[in-house]
Amino acid sequence: MDESPPPDDPILTDDEERLLDELGIVGAARRRFLGYGIAGGVGLFALRLLASEGARAAAPTPAAIPASASGLEGAVRVVVKINGENRTLDLDPRTVLLDALRERLGLTGTKKGCDQGQCGACTVIVDGRRVLSCLTLAATLDGRSVTTIEGLAKGEELHPMQAAFIRHDAFQCGYCTPGQICSAVALLEEARRGDASHVTEDVSGAPRLTDDEIRERMSGNICRCGAYPGIVAAIQEVHSGKRAAKTWRFVEPEELARVRKEDNEAV
Repeated sequence: MDESPPPDDPILTDDEERLLDELGIVGAARRRFLGYGIAGGVGLFALRLLASEGARAAAPTPAAIPASASGLEGAVRVVVKINGENRTLDLDPRTVLLDALRERLGLTGTKKGCDQGQCGACTVIVDGRRVLSCLTLAATLDGRSVTTIEGLAKGEELHPMQAAFIRHDAFQCGYCTPGQICSAVALLEEARRGDASHVTEDVSGAPRLTDDEIRERMSGNICRCGAYPGIVAAIQEVHSGKRAAKTWRFVEPEELARVRKEDNEAV
């Protein structure tokens, strides 16, 4: 094995010198460490990486930096009413509403699906109209009102559309459900305003919300689980104001225990 002495000390930064001191690598040991590390081609790089990581760890966390002093070049300030509460945000002008809701405000009920405006999972309501938050720049919403899935219920009381989705089992995995519900709520408002769809037969008055009308108006919201019949039924129930007969019930604990016992005995 080659025991040749290591080369002279390379030039180190203050952070690297401090790190070696903290690790107790001094004198001849430091020379051997640096020499053999450089001979291996990675020692000095690894040392500098450790030093930079240490400096980064000592820096203030993003949460400790005020929004107005975030260091964003060209940041814009917007004031948006989110679920009835005015929120002030300093944002990169390229930030979309979906990312502002999830990453800046912690409103993670709105889901990121395709991130291309094709699946509808990110649907929210802006000034009474549904929009795709993944395609909407947050900077364009200054002074406007946004309602997300978190803002539909009143405390512990569910919005009628949320309750109807539960009654009609209008979801399976639930990932698309927030967007489906927001879209359905806005759909009813659109119909009340008289907005026509592609399948509206008579555009002279308020459209009649047939199942075909609902399917057309909800076609931008994809449910990969295929819960469409339940979704249409839930919207029809809220639209008509007549609660459909419940076709399911929760199993009582005693009944569940009995069924399990019978299954075990059958095995």
